[in-house]
Amino acid sequence: MLSENVTNNLKRASWIRAMFEEGEKLRKIHGADKVFDFTLGNPDHEPPKAVKESLKKMVVEDRPGIHRYMNNAGYEDVRQKVADHINKETGLSLSSKHIVMTCGAAGGLNVVLKSILNPGEEVIVLSPFFAEYIFYIGNHGGKPVIVTPEKGSFKPDLNLLKNSINEKTKALIINSPNNPSGYIYDEETLRSISKVLNEKEAEYNSSIYVISDEPYTKLVYDNAKIPSVLKIFKNSFVVNSFSKSLALSGERIGYIAVNPEIADLELTIESLVFCNRTLGYVNAPSMFQKVIADALDEEVDIESYKKRRDLMYDNLISFGFKCIKPQGTFYLFPESPIEDDVQFVKDALKYNLLLVPGTGFGLPGYFRIAYCVSVDTIQRSLPAFEALAKDYGLK
Repeated sequence: MLSENVTNNLKRASWIRAMFEEGEKLRKIHGADKVFDFTLGNPDHEPPKAVKESLKKMVVEDRPGIHRYMNNAGYEDVRQKVADHINKETGLSLSSKHIVMTCGAAGGLNVVLKSILNPGEEVIVLSPFFAEYIFYIGNHGGKPVIVTPEKGSFKPDLNLLKNSINEKTKALIINSPNNPSGYIYDEETLRSISKVLNEKEAEYNSSIYVISDEPYTKLVYDNAKIPSVLKIFKNSFVVNSFSKSLALSGERIGYIAVNPEIADLELTIESLVFCNRTLGYVNAPSMFQKVIADALDEEVDIESYKKRRDLMYDNLISFGFKCIKPQGTFYLFPESPIEDDVQFVKDALKYNLLLVPGTGFGLPGYFRIAYCVSVDTIQRSLPAFEALAKDYGLK
């Protein structure tokens, strides 16, 4: 008999994948050009030229050993380049030993959670959140505790956060810029969270880790600033990937950066490396470790994403939808015109619009649009959004 935990989770598994599969059915019926799929955060951009050139060199040049095992933490020279890159952006002093290369951010999050959690310990998740966090926490015997934001905002509710912390609280996951809302936690907000955590650590004589999931830090608009979590929270990890910033989502390459001031630093790093191996990742993909080391300074085509954001946002607002303009990522998270966001998303299917309900992100009453699709797809979808808005009398 299969795992009861897994079979139960399947019943509430990702709405993103469920809607994507619904899209497959619609495409067979109507044709791909008549279906407007905004479900997956799968960049339509190609990787930068530097990535392709580096990969080409890896394949063409004779590089003995490039396909072999290395230290479970990854190549030391690559880890040092990642550390230097972080130092240049933050003014910190990380070295290669503070970096563990991982199979994407998802792999990195699982490695961190496996390293820190004992059965029954709690991990606070600020909603809206990436839906898989709940399953990642459960993978390692933890219990997710969801903290909703202030009403009408995506700003964390500090009072609710304070009341959600107890002696079992082991960690807090932060995702900024946030998937699905595009919201950025500014420095004041992060320092307020730090104050809450410090007070609770003193109350319970405990340590609460902060895990910052940062795959969208390069996708930022309108001169918004991303504060360094490592400079604000002592017991912190940064987990990052190159899936979004370099359009390498299928290559599964990322890293964990450990705060040099974290408690029990050496043991923490040893634990991460051990879990990277024993969870079955063994090490991050060897060739793409070298590839991203050559492309750390590559810039995202922000203007192309900003064009898509503005095109989608401006038209939705004109149709009568309510939405907080995102500061980063490639998502919009408008309010659902009805309380039942799941029903709203089902209603959108009659116009071949594939959306994801906010319920799947821990915040009912909203829906997510992934606008990392072509400008042409967005433009062709607008009449469908307008018709959907008229159905609800938004205008």
